[in-house]
Amino acid sequence: METIETDVVIVGGGPAGCSCALYTSRADLKTVILDKNPSVGALAITHQIANYPGVSSEMSGDALLGIMRDQAIQYGADYRRAQVFGIDVNPEWKTVFTPEGTFKARALVVATGAMGRPASFKGEAEFLGKGVSYCATCDGAFYRGREVAVVGVNKEAMEEAQVLTKFASTVHWITSNDPKDDDLIAKELMNHSNVKHWSKARLMQIKGDEMGVNEIVIKDRSQDSLQNLKLEGVFVYMSGSKPITDFLGEQVAFKEDGGVLVDDFMSTTAEGVWAIGDIRNTPFKQAVVAASDGCIAAMAIDRYLNSRKSIRVDWVHA
Repeated sequence: METIETDVVIVGGGPAGCSCALYTSRADLKTVILDKNPSVGALAITHQIANYPGVSSEMSGDALLGIMRDQAIQYGADYRRAQVFGIDVNPEWKTVFTPEGTFKARALVVATGAMGRPASFKGEAEFLGKGVSYCATCDGAFYRGREVAVVGVNKEAMEEAQVLTKFASTVHWITSNDPKDDDLIAKELMNHSNVKHWSKARLMQIKGDEMGVNEIVIKDRSQDSLQNLKLEGVFVYMSGSKPITDFLGEQVAFKEDGGVLVDDFMSTTAEGVWAIGDIRNTPFKQAVVAASDGCIAAMAIDRYLNSRKSIRVDWVHA
């Protein structure tokens, strides 16, 4: 089994990891990206990009991620498919263990993102990206003047439903239980004239055709029969995303919500280790935020490895 020494190892090839690799490679730091699977991340499964600055709304998330990856490789990053099963954050060398080999680096970046809940409703996986979404902030504008459903009673579901009220003609809010009487977010949501609350109801099936979602089937506990709702979008929030941190052990500190604890420069509590993107469990899980994390970490790494006190800028004033 080979052992590879490098300046920077980045675990994760999403928008955070690829942006970081682009900047570290341009800073002439030998960089290796270790990516478990490029087709399963949050950006990769996004059907259409509409809110990434400078990117055509016709582009898919997978296509955008491919461009990011190619840019990093163009500037010298070594991209590898590999499953990381452990790390060692020794002060001198950070060691990353994979079945394909061992990677030793002076700086380590963890960018493995967060894992969404597995699809549990009939039709959910089939229509993911074709009417089924986990991000109203990302996809809400596609449903202007259309009917959509939001499934879930947690805070994330209610906040995302609020976003959808600005676009959709009707937001069907489906919850298995009533929200608490003192829940101000729920009260504010139900004050919207275009919100229809289906309490004590359960989503049974998501239906559609080659064009995408066109109907859902729900079961109201107070009725024996099933109900069919004609709509075009289903936003599922049954539980929050969990940061993928199993390979880190207790070598870095975590926040109460499970995200990796970092400072303003994305540094963790372990010297020479950075954490970027959704692994931090950020409140705004957007590709542009993850890419920003990668840029910040890369510039901090450049300063760290070259023992500089100031951040090197990427522009020159004439």
